[in-house]
Amino acid sequence: MGAQGVVPTERHKACAVSSARISSPRAPLGGVFSSVLAPRAVGVRAVAWLLLWEAAGLTSTPGTAFAAAPIDAGIRATCSEIILRQEVLKDGFHRDLLIKVKFGESIEDLQTCRLLIKQYIPTGLFVDPYELASLRERNITEAVMVSEDFNIEAPNYLSKESEVLIYARQDSQCIDCFQAFLPVHYRYHRPHSKDGETFIVVNNPDLLMYCDQEFPILKCWAQSQVAAPCALKNKDICQWNNMKYKSVYKNVTLQVPVGLTIHTSLVCSVTLLITILCSTLILVAVFKYGHFSL
Repeated sequence: MGAQGVVPTERHKACAVSSARISSPRAPLGGVFSSVLAPRAVGVRAVAWLLLWEAAGLTSTPGTAFAAAPIDAGIRATCSEIILRQEVLKDGFHRDLLIKVKFGESIEDLQTCRLLIKQYIPTGLFVDPYELASLRERNITEAVMVSEDFNIEAPNYLSKESEVLIYARQDSQCIDCFQAFLPVHYRYHRPHSKDGETFIVVNNPDLLMYCDQEFPILKCWAQSQVAAPCALKNKDICQWNNMKYKSVYKNVTLQVPVGLTIHTSLVCSVTLLITILCSTLILVAVFKYGHFSL
C-alpha cells in the first residue's frame, strides 16, 4: 500500500514539472514576438510597395495602373508623324512646285478630312493668276491667289510677298498621301557687280486640316485654328486646324542667274541698235509693200 501511495506522488510530480515547463513564462515569448512581427512585416512590405508605385508615377493600385498603360500606349501609337516633302521640278525661269504630305494613319480613317496648303511666295517668284484660272478649268490643280494687289510684271525689288491657297488632293499612288501642284516663275533681279547669280528661298508652307469628325491626329498635332474657305468653289468659311509636321527639307533654295553691272553699257548699246534696225526694216517694208489710198 505504501508503495502504491508513492507512485502516484511521483507521477503527479512529473506531470507538475511538465506542466510547469509548458506554462513557463519564457515559452510563449517567441510566439508573442512572431505574432507581433508578422503584421509589422506585412505592413512594411505594403508601405514599400506604395512608395514604389508613387515614385513611378502610377496610380495607387497596380490593377488600375496596368489597365491604364495599354490605353496610353494606344494613344501614343496613333500620334504618328506627318511628313511633308517640298520640291521644285523643271529647269529655267518657269518651274513647278510640288508638295507631298504623308500621314501615318490609313486614309480610310481620314477620308472625311480635307487638306489645305497655305504657300508663301517670296518676292523673287510670282504665280500667274490667269494661269491658275486656266489650270482650274482643266481640273489640273485647285489653287487661288490670296493677295489682291499683285503685279506679275514687277521686278524682284519692287514686288511683295504673296500667298496662295492650294487644296491638296489624295495621291493615287499612295494610300495615305496628299499632293499639291503649283506653277511658279522667276522675277527679274537687279544685276550684281561680281557674282552672276542669286538665290531664292522658298519656306515651308502652313498645313491646314479640316475633318468632319474628331480624330486622334488632330489632338496630337493641331496647334491653332485658322479661318479659310471650306472649298475652292464654296464661299463658306471653315475653322481649319494648323497642323504641326516634319519636313524632309528645311527650305527649298532656287538658284537664279542675273546680269552683271559691268555689262550694262554693252547691253544697252546692243539693245538700242537692234531696236533701231528692226524699226527701220519695218518702215521700209511698210512703204515698199504697203498700199496707201487717199
